[in-house]
Amino acid sequence: MTTREKIAQLVGVWVGAAGDGGEVAPHQHELEEPVDLEALLPHGLGQLTRPFGTAPVDPALGALSLARSQRRIAAANRFGIPALAHEECLAGFAAWGATAYPVPLSWGATFDPELVGRMAAAIGRDLRSVGIHQGLAPVLDVVRDARWGRVEETIGEDPYLVGTIATAYVRGLESAGIVATLKHFAGYSASRAGRNLAPVAMGPRERADVVLPPFEMAVREGRPRSVMHAYTDTDGVPSAADPDLLTGLLRERWGFTGTVVADYFGIAFLKLLHGVAADWTEAAVTALASGVDVELPTVKTFGQPLLDGLLDGRIDEALVDRALRRVLVQKAQLGLLDPDWSPLPGALAGLAVLDGEEGEQADPRGRIDLDGPANRALAERIAEAAVVLVRNDGTLPLGRPRRIAVVGPNADTAQALLGCYSFPVHVGSRHPDLPPGIELPTLLQRVREEFPEADVVTAPGTGVDTTDTSGLAGAVAAARWADVAVLALGDRAGLFGRGTSGEGCDAESLELPGVQGQLLDALLDTGTPVVLVLLAGRPYALGRAVGEAAAIVQAFFPGEEGARAVAGLLSGRVNPSGRLPISIPARPGGQPAGYLAPRLAQAGTVSSSDPTPAYGFGHGLGYTEFTWSEPEVTRDRTDTGGEFELLLTVANTGQRAGHEVVQLYLHDPVASVVQPVQRLIGYHRVGLEPGERVRLRITVPADLASFTGRAGRRIVEPGGLELRLAASSTDVRHTVPLRLSGPVREVDHTRRLHPAFLAV
Repeated sequence: MTTREKIAQLVGVWVGAAGDGGEVAPHQHELEEPVDLEALLPHGLGQLTRPFGTAPVDPALGALSLARSQRRIAAANRFGIPALAHEECLAGFAAWGATAYPVPLSWGATFDPELVGRMAAAIGRDLRSVGIHQGLAPVLDVVRDARWGRVEETIGEDPYLVGTIATAYVRGLESAGIVATLKHFAGYSASRAGRNLAPVAMGPRERADVVLPPFEMAVREGRPRSVMHAYTDTDGVPSAADPDLLTGLLRERWGFTGTVVADYFGIAFLKLLHGVAADWTEAAVTALASGVDVELPTVKTFGQPLLDGLLDGRIDEALVDRALRRVLVQKAQLGLLDPDWSPLPGALAGLAVLDGEEGEQADPRGRIDLDGPANRALAERIAEAAVVLVRNDGTLPLGRPRRIAVVGPNADTAQALLGCYSFPVHVGSRHPDLPPGIELPTLLQRVREEFPEADVVTAPGTGVDTTDTSGLAGAVAAARWADVAVLALGDRAGLFGRGTSGEGCDAESLELPGVQGQLLDALLDTGTPVVLVLLAGRPYALGRAVGEAAAIVQAFFPGEEGARAVAGLLSGRVNPSGRLPISIPARPGGQPAGYLAPRLAQAGTVSSSDPTPAYGFGHGLGYTEFTWSEPEVTRDRTDTGGEFELLLTVANTGQRAGHEVVQLYLHDPVASVVQPVQRLIGYHRVGLEPGERVRLRITVPADLASFTGRAGRRIVEPGGLELRLAASSTDVRHTVPLRLSGPVREVDHTRRLHPAFLAV
């Protein structure tokens, strides 16, 4: 291959599928120069960026448009190499008419990796069916400050929960033949003040023990084929310019063999935002040498600027060859280099459409359903597992109330169910006259369906983020009339300040947006039982509701079937089993805070600021009762290379089937470096019928006590430990003292990562 042909495989072009099934057209952005496909394609093309996720298009016509473009791309270069097409899939395939699943924070709330893996496989099959090869998910950022706008895209505030759920998602996506992309590597969520794309000031130990473990687990156990670098710099070093991170750690230590792709415009940001490159060539040279293989979303620095760097000797062509080899290996794995490769995806196979023949088969419009009954059922199942019953004074389930007021700004708003990266929000918001392409019943509609014999009235009260209080009186009147008031508050997802949650929608405090807090207080003053429902992308301080609401239901953007799941919880048709993947604060200030904190970060007499949450990580209630036996400890002492063992019986002593989540926390009272008071090291979701019990043998490897020591290496130290068997981080059922003996033991990425739960 010529040098230009090599470089052409290392770039993408941002395109949009044609609404009439014609070839894709380049998409323009303020950071792009116009792309001349006629000049570019004879040399080849590495990737096509978001052909479905740029503008609304019928899925079948989008697939046809992509197929025709792929045929053109392959025909234009002398090796016949097509492009790899990628899409967003953070809350489902980001395409018009595709299922809008719950956001990742809801995945975390399920504490159910198997269910999340099933969802990912379904998303992957939909992507593959229309010709997409790579999905830009999952997000493995651990929440460090809930004010950050992209909290909804994360799985939670605990590295172990994030790692296990994300790994399941990776496995599901890859099982469908889709290249999963881990992001954002690494530290993006730890930005100062929770601001998007702000600098990160964490030390190497926090990075090693909090930020990196989910990526390490996913690389090792999920086998993803791509990683996306983060935008941020950590202690002055941008991720895209960090060879120790992208090559030394990721590849040489962890053994990752796939491609590292740029977050959109991230290489250009080395010049524009970070100031570590003087020009586009230096940005390209720095990123390529550090380990970035593919520039996304479009050709900017890896085009002529990179070629200039080769010509003037600023970079060795061997580094281009290194990246090229990774790209071509991936294309070979996807079948794009096979002699019998066809541009037609599976969904269009057998249709005479590629050449635009006349007749019935020439127009495939409507032939592809990306939101079929199986998808919707799965979306509903995940939403049901994710909704968290946070508080209940016995009001729920509601039974058969005669009069229900469903009030609040999110009561009758379909988009209140959707996150920032769902298609109707991410793209559809720019096309307000176009229907969303999927059914999106609101909470009000679903409550009316769930309680057909009740009189149901509604009033918004106020907007999500407005200061208008003129509607409060109407909401108060509706609540006074009703037997129960369902108050729907929370967020509106959006991009870059156009919402209260989402990318670039960072919060200055965790106070409910707008005057929603006033609406909440006004309804509590009515004396009518208030069931507070949060449809949101982050947790908020809930003020008086913590002690006065009849019930609190937390739903993190639960997707297209989320309203049905919430309504089912209200009626009792659904027995809630979700657990908080992130703490709910008691006060709107005091951030950053979180359960994963050392003693000095806890409440004390030396500070007037109290970070104690209203509801802690892992908390969640249900409609049945579980009892836990006293654990039988069969091995409470071992050396630093051994394991502990105990037996625990969990019984459903209530009147209906339900799920309990057994959570294991480790407390290390004395260590050579400061440790969090407790940290999650394992969990097990147990489903039991009334009267049923299960006896669990729990094995805990000493490796799970490892941490990064003073010398920067991960170690297991001898000494006393405490294993906490808990229903949440604030509800410890049993405490088991343990002891490690022997020498300090150094471990690496081959260490054991999980406890074992075995029903005996």
